[in-house]
Amino acid sequence: MRTATAPSSPAARPRGDRETRRLPAYAPGAVAVPFVIRCYDEIVERDTTWNEHSHPFHELLWNERGASTAVVGTRVWTITPTLGLWMPAGTLHSGSAIAGTWFRASFFGFGGTTSISDVPVAVEITPLLRLLLERLADAELSPASRSVTEAMVLDVVTPSPHALPLRMPVSELLRPIADAVTENPGDQRTLAHWAAQLGVSARTITRAFAAETGTSFARWVAAVRARHAVELLTRGREVEAVARAVGYQSASAFGAAFRRTTGRTPGAFRCR
Repeated sequence: MRTATAPSSPAARPRGDRETRRLPAYAPGAVAVPFVIRCYDEIVERDTTWNEHSHPFHELLWNERGASTAVVGTRVWTITPTLGLWMPAGTLHSGSAIAGTWFRASFFGFGGTTSISDVPVAVEITPLLRLLLERLADAELSPASRSVTEAMVLDVVTPSPHALPLRMPVSELLRPIADAVTENPGDQRTLAHWAAQLGVSARTITRAFAAETGTSFARWVAAVRARHAVELLTRGREVEAVARAVGYQSASAFGAAFRRTTGRTPGAFRCR
């Protein structure tokens, strides 16, 4: 089943091996859309980024293959084949996807569709929801069947208790830590090491992390590692190799930390 027609065609600007796409910012309902749910999918051929933009309709983002990210303010969401993201109409966000990612987007007409949330939330892409959304991508689906399928989608799409959001610190104090850990999730420097390197107390860093990210240094590092691990797992990497890449000495230690952070096992995200 291939690509349905998108509501609008974004302008693409290739830059070497990276492509930047620019989309406008719309207020909720600013543009009338003649659909209840419309589906779009694409396999990106290059590493691709989308500028900060917003849609006049609600959007459900998920992937058929690979992992991508969406950024809302200082919060970064990871999108996978099993974990989607509900983006309410009018929400400013940017995004990125690596080459080879097969992403899907389902657009929900504003006004005729009840939003499941007024803020971005994770949505579990269950086998039933996947089947229904794939059915709606069929351009030959009869109007009657489409109406029934749309009603079923609206009935089953709900927020998920599992999510992979990551709030990025922005202060001058924490930026060196954030840059180092996101660049190398296997970085083994502890809170004490960073305090000594930055010339401040460990307590100062702890307070800054709590204020800027809503969590502790250790949990924030675990979240960065989990996000990077998901990207590797969705590419089909073995669990043991992923564990080493994100700084764990064993697959069991990685699995335990991953479950604490995501509520799922690494195998739930691994591409087969």
